[in-house]
Amino acid sequence: MTKKMLLLISTLILILPNKGASEIRLPSEITTEDWLLAFVDVETTGLQPGYHEMIDIGMIVTDLNGLPIDQLFLRIMPAHPERTEPGARAVNGFSVALWQERGFVSEAAAVRELLAFTKAVSGEKRLLMVGYNAWFDISFIDHLFRSQNETWRKLFHYFVLDLPSMAWGQKHRTLTGSALSDSLGIAAETNDPLQHTGLSGAQYNLRVYQALLSEFPELPLTPR
Repeated sequence: MTKKMLLLISTLILILPNKGASEIRLPSEITTEDWLLAFVDVETTGLQPGYHEMIDIGMIVTDLNGLPIDQLFLRIMPAHPERTEPGARAVNGFSVALWQERGFVSEAAAVRELLAFTKAVSGEKRLLMVGYNAWFDISFIDHLFRSQNETWRKLFHYFVLDLPSMAWGQKHRTLTGSALSDSLGIAAETNDPLQHTGLSGAQYNLRVYQALLSEFPELPLTPR
């Protein structure tokens, strides 16, 4: 192949529309009029998305300043509870018997309720997901939605915000929730497996965000 042909192909690649990229709407200026935050945490049967499954999810929707607007908590019965790792059970207390006692929804119902909730609470605004080690949560949410032939992109914007990364940028050089709690002077999330849920995690995530914002009170919280 000649250099001239290679140059032509390269030029075509650059100017032809990229269908995948066009589906990702890059955010314009982030303003309180157009955007909300969704603080999310999930509990699972283990650490491997696609093999292990979500057993609950908590979500708190706020404005950009961290003022709560609404929240949702769903307890989900996984399709394969037998895959639950002992370490996961020690953290979140999952058992089929306990979920039957406390009440749960199916995976299909969870997807429907998440879609309905985010649509109702956000209206015309866009939602940015905020998580602690956010790749973990979004990976499990992705697999849950794929299992129902749906996409999590109907919930949140393509970009997600990660709290340890935010804290690292503010010189909190730690990754664990307990150490970051000490550094920020806030209450850590409960370690009682019967109280440790996606909602308690979402509440903790919100506390971290609010504490990080308060470290720079001289900066305007509301983008203009």
